Amino acid sequence: MAKLSKHFDALVGALSPELYRYAMGLCHNPDVAQDLVQETFLRAWRSQETLRDVKTARAWLYTILRHEHARLYERQRPDVRDPHTLPDVPVRGYDTSTEAFSLRRALERLDGQYRDPLLLQVVGGFSCKEIGRIMDLKPNTVLTRVFRARKMLHAMLEEDLQESCHEVP
Repeated sequence: MAKLSKHFDALVGALSPELYRYAMGLCHNPDVAQDLVQETFLRAWRSQETLRDVKTARAWLYTILRHEHARLYERQRPDVRDPHTLPDVPVRGYDTSTEAFSLRRALERLDGQYRDPLLLQVVGGFSCKEIGRIMDLKPNTVLTRVFRARKMLHAMLEEDLQESCHEVP
């Protein structure tokens, strides 16, 4: 069993931004995303003796964050909001272009079983095998879901583009 104690501060500093981006992709709320990241690190600290290999700490933290997000919705009802609007997210480097808005809107419409592995791959940079471990899926299932997610996103973006071309200026 590996202990994180010595390297925990460095791990927090290195992984906080990317865990926050992943949390934002899951919940679309800056305050909730920050809480999820903090709870993830708290749980990691408390259960560091369960980590067998420090090299897998990154995937382990993503798994904890994912479980924390799921637990959040077990405890409370999610916010009901207009699915066509996205919150204004004050994140450094946040892209406010029309294309980015369309992509975020399409991602929000995507079913979680497709969105989650895609976000883990794109935001987290995980391989299908790692995503499979995080989501408790077979790598081939992950591969299929990521492929379908990309295909659905492409179709949604094409549809949005065609709709915007037909709008009256």
